[in-house]
Amino acid sequence: MSIFNRMTLAAVAFSTSVLGAQAENLRVGISAEPYPPFSSLDSSGKWVGWEIEIIDAVCAAAKFECQITPVAWDGIIPSLTSKKIDVIMSSMSITKERKKTIDFSDKYYSDNGYTVVGPKGVAVEPTAEGLKGKILGVQTSTNAQVYASRHFQDSVAQLKTYQTEDEVEQDLVAGRIDAALASRITISEFLNTDQGKGCCEVKGTVANDPEIMARGVGAGVRKGDTEILEKINAGIKAIRDNGKYAEISNRYFGFDIYGD
Repeated sequence: MSIFNRMTLAAVAFSTSVLGAQAENLRVGISAEPYPPFSSLDSSGKWVGWEIEIIDAVCAAAKFECQITPVAWDGIIPSLTSKKIDVIMSSMSITKERKKTIDFSDKYYSDNGYTVVGPKGVAVEPTAEGLKGKILGVQTSTNAQVYASRHFQDSVAQLKTYQTEDEVEQDLVAGRIDAALASRITISEFLNTDQGKGCCEVKGTVANDPEIMARGVGAGVRKGDTEILEKINAGIKAIRDNGKYAEISNRYFGFDIYGD
């Protein structure tokens, strides 16, 4: 073999080795609608928030080059199964129903149940009887909608669905709905705003339904994508173990969002 050929083969081998060492590209799907404090656009148009920072940390630990890819919430699972994105990390609760279609990583936070919120001074309770004749607002394609459909559909005057949580909150402020059902963490963010403080209050937490209530929030991957799933699980464990998870979370929450 000539010196030239040996040099060429060596160059190819080196190139292949370098390419093999490069991080794998991963398109991480998040909801295109703002969902503070988890994800929202800043003034420069950059996605920021607790979940964005967690995604970055998990990707770094798992040796992924991740690209944040906004997708409409009600189309996010079809985007995953049709390979428009590679993983979902968008506050998606791990449920039996969703696990029929996609696989989930280990949890990376607990969503802590669902809360009914309504106008201050108005009698509303988080039960079918307490919501009788009321217009109840929920975000579509969420566990809150599933819960409301099962437990409140026959008692409320109308179960009104919205594409985004922000739309639910705006109609609550405007008086177009009587109450809203949402994740305790999400709705608490709204109640901490000037608008939320002025209009509304927590009416209570709904009763547990183990068939609907999630066992945490995880990253969603396509069925059979075990390599990606294992790396994400390793990344979640790594940032929990090295303190990065706590460092990020302490900047956003005054409680342990990971839960039990």
